Amino acid sequence: MKALTTTDFKFEGQKSVYHGKVRDVYTVKNDLLVMVATDRISAFDVVLPKGIPFKGQMLNQIAAKFLDATADIVPNWKLATPDPMVTVGLRCEGFPVEMIVRGYLCGSAWRAYKNGVREICGVKIPEGMRENQRFEQPIITPTTKAEYGMHDEDISKEEILKQGLVSPEEYELLEKYTLQLFLRGTEIAARRGLILVDTKYEFGKRDGKIYLIDEIHTPDSSRYFYAESYEELFQKGEAQKQLSKEFVREWLMENGFQGKEGQSVPEMTDAIVEGISERYIELFENISGLAFDKAISDNIAARIEKNVTAYLASVE
Repeated sequence: MKALTTTDFKFEGQKSVYHGKVRDVYTVKNDLLVMVATDRISAFDVVLPKGIPFKGQMLNQIAAKFLDATADIVPNWKLATPDPMVTVGLRCEGFPVEMIVRGYLCGSAWRAYKNGVREICGVKIPEGMRENQRFEQPIITPTTKAEYGMHDEDISKEEILKQGLVSPEEYELLEKYTLQLFLRGTEIAARRGLILVDTKYEFGKRDGKIYLIDEIHTPDSSRYFYAESYEELFQKGEAQKQLSKEFVREWLMENGFQGKEGQSVPEMTDAIVEGISERYIELFENISGLAFDKAISDNIAARIEKNVTAYLASVE
């Protein structure tokens, strides 16, 4: 199985390229973005040494589906998906914060809570909560939007406004959109027998209007539980079966890696890579309700170049 981990395209009218943790974003004619979802995988803000076959395709197709399903709430950047691993959309000026919304106490928030933290990003967390317990109302815990290779940092609403990262009027809209998107995602997940536990959204501006950008409701940006087994497992204090890449983080932690200085990524054998790929396919099919159709190609980069070039020519 092949994986696409690097790209170096030269599209007609290309102005710049940004290589993120897992996506490579090409700016074309200062107006369009060509976002390539590579097969790179990151955890603890570290890009792991091997790619995961079909991961980029899965993430790109899930994100496209949910962008279409939420376009009535807030306009989004997507124009087309000319290749299974590519979305082309409008170039927006991104806000320097990510809006993370949590419906349940788990993941990094639980790890902090377990260590005595009772306030996250300016939001007070009640005493006596247990791992994976549902919050009375979803909470928003923003982070700064870090440059490549840097860690995102927790930040409060008050600090965002104090630093002038977002205006008060814009932040009010970002909060409103975040909660509405999370509610829509929760409703869609429920129809699939899932619980949308937490997720993140990114927003940008174009011509004075706010747009939803990047991916949404994918297993890289979100965490899902199975609704059927949630209550029983919670009452027993047992780990939830979840649909997210948390299983990758857990494998890393079990092997002594949390992205800290001096730690080394454990060996990613072919069996480990194949297992992660299969797990992502399970995530795709459960989240989307669709059978996954592998876009098998001898030369993934050549296929992408051909498809994107044809699309760009068609919209000139």
